[in-house]
Amino acid sequence: MGVERIERKFADLKAQGRAGLVTFTTAGDPTYDRSLRLLKGLPKAGADIIELGMPFSDPMADGPAIQAASLRALQAGMTVHKYLDMVRAFREGDQDTPLILMGYYNPIYVYGVNTFLKDALEAGVDGLIIVDLPPEEDAELAVPARKAGMGFIHLATPTTDAARLKKITAHGSGFLYYVSIAGITGTRTPDLASVKRALESFRGKTDLPLAVGFGIKTPAHAAAFAEFADAVVVGSAIVDLMAELVAGEENLANSEAEAKVLSFVKELATGVRRARQKA
Repeated sequence: MGVERIERKFADLKAQGRAGLVTFTTAGDPTYDRSLRLLKGLPKAGADIIELGMPFSDPMADGPAIQAASLRALQAGMTVHKYLDMVRAFREGDQDTPLILMGYYNPIYVYGVNTFLKDALEAGVDGLIIVDLPPEEDAELAVPARKAGMGFIHLATPTTDAARLKKITAHGSGFLYYVSIAGITGTRTPDLASVKRALESFRGKTDLPLAVGFGIKTPAHAAAFAEFADAVVVGSAIVDLMAELVAGEENLANSEAEAKVLSFVKELATGVRRARQKA
């Protein structure tokens, strides 16, 4: 399906007159089986789009929470092949929810770009967010991805001006991910008014839906951004909660920990879905 599934989801959200909730979890955190159970529960909890992090040992955009999640997953034996197996297992029960890989280029380069795109599309991946490939490197992966039908989501930041935005959107597809803070994930709280002004300045310059992420941690916070963004991304807060439950779960059943994470996602989704009703 590829980028078509992402485009179809945003069309549905627009028809419903609401923003979407994008959740981030790390594949294989804390183990393959538990990560897969959580992944399968996210759509029912209210995730409209799923970002699944591909664990990487040398991240450049991930904050402490996601760095720790990547280490847990790698120590549990997560690999790119297992990642794709997880996506295949998810697709056995869900053909509707867009699933996007967020990670870094090195594992894909080693796998082989064309082979990876073929295998990822076959598994059920719909889009890629590859943090360390700026638009100047679009020929490496963004252009081949678009030719293959895979979405390729670029990042824009508070320092992105009109000229840079033109470069960023030239080969982007699916949506544009606005990084709401100048920094790594989950380390600062974004300023609502500044983000709103930035998104207003982007509209008219691109037809891509605009998603906001980095630093959004609570249901109320997600709801505030959902009043004007096309989608709200929550990652570190979900990963942090999973880490807390894993660390303190000596007497907590695995299923109970995952249920607590999914309950938090439901709260986020409720806030996002009601945001424009109150606006």
